[in-house]
Amino acid sequence: MDLNLHSPERQLIELKIEQADCNALVDMTVHTLPIDELLLRRLKKRRLQLRDQISQLELSLDTPESA
Repeated sequence: MDLNLHSPERQLIELKIEQADCNALVDMTVHTLPIDELLLRRLKKRRLQLRDQISQLELSLDTPESA
C-alpha cells in the first residue's frame, strides 16, 4: 500500500507515533529526580493535544463523505 506523505492515514500514523513518544517522555520525566514540573506540564499538554488531533482525524476518516 502506497501511502501519500500528506494523506490523512499517514498523518494518523505519525500522530500515534508522536503520542507514543510523548507518553514515554512523560514516564521518564516522572521517574527522574528532581522532577522538572514545567517540562512535565508541557509534555502532558502536548499529549492531550495529540489525543484530540488523533480523535478528530479518526472521526473524519470514519465518517462517510456526503456526495
